[in-house]
Amino acid sequence: MGKAEDLAALEQKIAVDDSLPLQEANLVFGEGNPEAEVIFIGEAPGFYEDREGRPFVGRAGQLLDKLIVENGWRREDVYISNIVKRRPPDNRDPFPKEIEAYKPYLAEQIRIIDPKVIAPLGRFSMNYFLPKAKISKDQGKIFLLKNKLVMPIYHPAAALRSSGVMEELRLSFQKLKRAVERYSELIENREQQEKEEETKKEAQSLF
Repeated sequence: MGKAEDLAALEQKIAVDDSLPLQEANLVFGEGNPEAEVIFIGEAPGFYEDREGRPFVGRAGQLLDKLIVENGWRREDVYISNIVKRRPPDNRDPFPKEIEAYKPYLAEQIRIIDPKVIAPLGRFSMNYFLPKAKISKDQGKIFLLKNKLVMPIYHPAAALRSSGVMEELRLSFQKLKRAVERYSELIENREQQEKEEETKKEAQSLF
């Protein structure tokens, strides 16, 4: 099967898994290009996403669409999803146990798509990949996670409340595009840096 078929099979698997929390809400699996080079990952669906069964379709989603277009992409060029695939009541933050329950499905979703760059949107999504990171300090930075570049970005909802965050978000999107374009070079550079740091640690341990 191709990636589209694998994703469809995974979506069906989630749909029938009644052990997952938040069963009272609609499933919002994700959408976009199965061959996408970049995947945007939020924390959980909201009111409009639950109603339409699609990720990022409210005001924050409209801003996300605008930023994607400003980068010279189309929404259908990228892939968009969330860690938790159903809406928590009253748009509350997802509980750790809910994130943990959906974790294997997100991991499989990413494995199938195999993007070059993962762009977590907001603190919860960022900490899923980078537990010790701080959104105000680490958004817009590029991290190496196995063979993937991970670039946390402010959640578009935060930019709707602050012009300063909006400006930083735009700059981060520009950097994100460059990261996708320079993926091979950045991977090679980060791997070399890690090797050099490991060599330094080994050398220091001798004294």
